Amino acid sequence: MSEGELVRLRIDLGYDGTNFSGWAAQPGRRTVEEELATALTTILRAPELVRLTVAGRTDAGVHARGQVVHVDVDPGAWAALPGRSGRPPQAAALTRLAGVLPDDVVVHAVSVAPPGFDARFGALRRRYRYRVCDRPHELDPLRRNDTVVVKEPLDVDALREASQTLLGLRDFAAFCKRREGASTVRTLLDYTWCRRDDGVLAARVVADAFCHSMVRSLVGAVLPVGQGRRPVEWPAQVMAVGVRDAAVAVMPPHGLSLEEVVYPPDDELAVRSEQARAVRSLPPV
Repeated sequence: MSEGELVRLRIDLGYDGTNFSGWAAQPGRRTVEEELATALTTILRAPELVRLTVAGRTDAGVHARGQVVHVDVDPGAWAALPGRSGRPPQAAALTRLAGVLPDDVVVHAVSVAPPGFDARFGALRRRYRYRVCDRPHELDPLRRNDTVVVKEPLDVDALREASQTLLGLRDFAAFCKRREGASTVRTLLDYTWCRRDDGVLAARVVADAFCHSMVRSLVGAVLPVGQGRRPVEWPAQVMAVGVRDAAVAVMPPHGLSLEEVVYPPDDELAVRSEQARAVRSLPPV
């Protein structure tokens, strides 16, 4: 690193999204991005608000256990973080952030990022979890902020079967809120359901990337199958049409949590970032 070159940091964090208007900063609203950027600006004594790049923007009410961010900071401010202590800057940053962040945001680790690291474009895959309770009388009231209650019983085997029909490199336009110029082609790597020991149904959803509202729509697409109101083939039929179907519910945000973001080995980071920046399309038939 040459003199004056910014230091890129990787920050791993989690948050309870209940009282946030999502990740992205919005005027007049409380957001995770604003809280973290303000905290970093404070401990680094930066002259202006630092800018963050996040692995995945979460919507209002969505939680995270494994969110990842990168930020470029002044090397002098980074080196000065320990003050007179003998701690490395990474340890000092963790302690100082804990002292200024609210209790619904927790930074788990701060490290100097390897060359080529990009929190957003460098990721190989993201893993989400969605929790649904179909036995309201058994729900732990302490989990009410991360579990969605449905009144009809669900068949976990039907959920699994329907979910498997959606795997692979596909155009998920039917399950996304479109953004101008953005591709809706994604690779859904895993979509499985299980009934946990507490009786709650949990969906594991893994993809190389997700578009806006995709996970919540994927859950909403298979629940009618689990309730016996739609055939197993229905979610795949909706996807094949390629437009949003009013019969597919976008599930409430509080059942969703970003659990993990996975990156390639350090020597493959730059190549992965270039690949992810390319506009994706389906191969010709």
